[in-house]
Order: sequence, then structure tokens, then C-alpha cells
Amino acid sequence: MANTFHTKARHGYAVSFSPYLPRRLACAAGQNFGIAGCGTLFILDNNDDGVCLYRAYDWNDGLFDVTWSEDNENVCVTGSGDGGIQIWDVSQAQGPIRALKEHSKEVYCVNWSTCRGESYVLSGSWDNTIKLWDIWQEKSLATFQGHEHIVYSSIWSPLIPCCFASTSGDQTLRIWDRRKPHMASMVIAAHSSEILTCDWCKYDQNLVITGAVDCTLRGWDIRNPKGQTFELQGHQYAIRRVKCSPFQKSVIASCSYDFTVKTWDFLAQSYPLETINHHTEFVCGVDFNIHSPGQIADCSWDETIKCYVPESLSANIPK
Repeated sequence: MANTFHTKARHGYAVSFSPYLPRRLACAAGQNFGIAGCGTLFILDNNDDGVCLYRAYDWNDGLFDVTWSEDNENVCVTGSGDGGIQIWDVSQAQGPIRALKEHSKEVYCVNWSTCRGESYVLSGSWDNTIKLWDIWQEKSLATFQGHEHIVYSSIWSPLIPCCFASTSGDQTLRIWDRRKPHMASMVIAAHSSEILTCDWCKYDQNLVITGAVDCTLRGWDIRNPKGQTFELQGHQYAIRRVKCSPFQKSVIASCSYDFTVKTWDFLAQSYPLETINHHTEFVCGVDFNIHSPGQIADCSWDETIKCYVPESLSANIPK
């Protein structure tokens, strides 16, 4: 049974559990499906009696992604349709505490580095670039150019220092070293369609998983990128986001424009473990709770956020 929160007149784009507080999560959302109007950052607590609103912050353009700080439990960053990133302190009733803008088009993804002691954030944009930020400085530290279409995702490696992956409408997965912004370390022609999402395996530093408009998920070993290590089929429309489990090496979750969330075990089978059909519109965001084995959250354009433990993952919860 899912706990549900209704984002009235706001359409969810991304959801993220706090790395500090077990019950807290954030959702980035937009008015009018993010096409026009303002955006809202929802800060929520998933309590035993349901998902409750802690704070809500409005911004003057749609919010497309959100990432939590790895060194301050109250700080998170959003990316918006006006080409900016916003830094929020959720202990304060008003916000943001800072707003930085350098991209010339929408910021579609933001991601905070998981390396200890770093406050680096990546932003990927419809202007085909990725920017590196220290959020306490006024200007970006570097701009990464090379993608030939919209950058849909840029994700730090959890295991390789200074390394991140990105995917784009140019049908490539690229691996970067933040110290060398002039050129990607690796360019992989990963799909024959736009690649909307990627994530790193939390237990294998060489494995990156991509999801694309061609409805497939593919695994890539960056030591030998000439061909995928696996392909998973089951979604009927474009895969909007993929997330790797923080508890099991081969378990992933994906969400799609086919209104579903699916769980997978890529070492066990090439078809889904489970298909969750509890939305009536595009599902754009999904995340694992690192504090609670098996628990995930998702958000949809049907104006709901849901927190739950899929049946396929419940067997791995300690009794």
C-alpha cells in the first residue's frame, strides 16, 4: 500500500530521498506540465500515517530536478526552466537562499557529488552543456561541452573520484573527468534514440545503466564499452528515469511515459520483477530510500507522489 501526497496543480518531475533523514524527501514539480507557469519544490515527510508536507517553495519557472546536499541535511538544489539552479535551506520558511544562472536554456538535471568534503553540483541543460558548480561561489567552475543535443542526465560516480556520466538526445553516454572539461574521457553510442537517463551501479564502479526513448535499459562496462553487458525490455514508452538500488547490486527501478514503474534484477532475468501500475499519467521521477531497504518513491504528472515498498523488493527487508 502506497502512501500518497497530492501536488495539486503541479506535475512532478523528480523525487529524491534525503541522505540524512530517513523519512524526508523532496519533489521538483512544474505547473502546466512544466511547459509554462511556475514551479514548486515540495519537502515532505513520509510518516506512518501518510506523506505530510513540511515546506513548499515556489519558483517563477518550472522545476525539473532536485538533489540533496551530502554535507548539510537542510540544503538541496533544484534546476529550472529559466536556465538557473536554486539553493534552498529547508530549515528556513522562505527561499531560495541563492540562485545562480548561466545556462541559456532549461536546466533538466542536477546532481550533488557524493565524495566526502565536496560541495560540487552538476547541472545539465537543453543548451547541450554541463556545468560544474561550487554552490557557494558566484560563478560555475567549468563548462563541459561535446554533447550535440539536450543533456538529460549528469550523474556523479559514487565510487570513482572526479568522475561523472552524462546522457543526451545525441544518443550517447559520455564519461567525464571533472578536472578535464575540454573533452569527454569516453563517448559511447549507447542507443539509437534519445537517452533520457543514466545511473551508476553502487557496487560495481565500472557499470553504468542507461534508459532511452527506445524503451530499453542497457548496462555498460566502461572498461569495455563496445557493446552493452545486458539489455532489459518491458516498458512500452520512453524510459524517463533509472535508479540503482543502494542495497542490492543487480536491482534497479525505472519509470516511464507508459505510466508505470518497474523493478528489475539484471543478473536474474531480462524481464521485470514487477510492474507497478498506480499512476494515470507520465511517471517522471523515482528514487530509492537509502535508509529503508526496499522502499522507493515516485512522482507523476497525475499530481501525486507515492512512497511504498514494491512486493518484489519486500522479501529483502530485514525482519
